[in-house]
Amino acid sequence: MTDTSLFELVELSRALARPEMDCVILGEGNTSAIADVNTFWVKASGNHLANIKPDGFVKVDMDAVLELLSGKPLNDQEIKEALTRVKVNADAAGHPSVETLLHAQLLSLDKIKFVGHTHPTAINMIACSKAFPDAFNGRLFPDEIVVCGVAPLLVSYTDPGIPLARYVGELLKEYLNKYGEAPRIVIMQNHGFIALGKTAQEVLDITAMAIKTARILMGTYIYGGPNFLSQKDVERIHTRPDEIYRQMKLGVKRE
Repeated sequence: MTDTSLFELVELSRALARPEMDCVILGEGNTSAIADVNTFWVKASGNHLANIKPDGFVKVDMDAVLELLSGKPLNDQEIKEALTRVKVNADAAGHPSVETLLHAQLLSLDKIKFVGHTHPTAINMIACSKAFPDAFNGRLFPDEIVVCGVAPLLVSYTDPGIPLARYVGELLKEYLNKYGEAPRIVIMQNHGFIALGKTAQEVLDITAMAIKTARILMGTYIYGGPNFLSQKDVERIHTRPDEIYRQMKLGVKRE
């Protein structure tokens, strides 16, 4: 899967950076993908997703990254040095993003092979507002559920790096216990958005649907606020045979 996953990761990264997506500018955002059972590719710091090439990614050791999360607290310089040591090829160009720790947590989830972390304007207008997290505590329409899942994972603002990765790890355990499956989207207060998928296309589709949802959500406040579907309706849509079939056709069914 190594060469194929890297090629798909490059294509995903460039697609997320298309101007019409309004997800990232300059060096914003980072992406990752499973390379094999022991390693994954992650964007090297300083690269732009819009024109990134294969050499803009670094292959890192999954277990070595996860060990950093269970070890002693590290200062900024120690984290930088530790991330250099987790590179599979110490001589390879590029330095793993500090978000590598978060990507390791997410790629460790069952059926997750690609991760796209961006800062969509539409989503961040809400994530950076006083309406967070209440604005995201419900589902608005069926396609949102079909593509983006039964509920988002919401993360209050936390310092990027080890603190954020550890906090998300705790929240993931709670989410898995509640819903029995990994989230499709993560929304981080005053920070950004993450899409998780089995394929690169799924990450792109989830991101697009989440952006549409955010635009609809903002529009609801003009007319009195969001009218969320009931939890009963959400669960019904999430388990309807015809909607599961649509998920399969769209390539977003978690099997």
